[in-house]
Amino acid sequence: MCTRVLLEIPFVRGKVVRVRKITLKGRVLSGGGTGSFFVKLPWAKKQFKEKLGFNPYPGTLNLQLTSRMDIENLRKAEGIKIEPQEGFHGGRCFKALVMEKVWSAVVTPDVQGYPRDLLEILAPVNLRKALELKDGMEVEVTVWLE
Repeated sequence: MCTRVLLEIPFVRGKVVRVRKITLKGRVLSGGGTGSFFVKLPWAKKQFKEKLGFNPYPGTLNLQLTSRMDIENLRKAEGIKIEPQEGFHGGRCFKALVMEKVWSAVVTPDVQGYPRDLLEILAPVNLRKALELKDGMEVEVTVWLE
């Protein structure tokens, strides 16, 4: 399920900035450790801190989305670019709020063949522990596209 909302936020000198956000739902899924490896890379970790404003927990929460259309909305959006070091793939991040409780970021890796219905989430805390999540549980994530 994907819900689109367009917010109008007052900005500097009376201008209005339009911000799109979507709500994604998926089920918690155990990963293979690739997200953890990537998050620990010094060049990636530095960009996460600078561009997202937090040091990520060394791992990601994986969600199997209930609709493939959901991820397509993210893939079409610009996001926050993570520039790769030579020999690695980059990706894009989007600020997010998990279960209306934990500020985080959704990561979409620029990797050919990456599963279209898999969502990886970075956060400053271990989301499984903080939200008492187990495989198969449904999770809702609000993602800001701009």
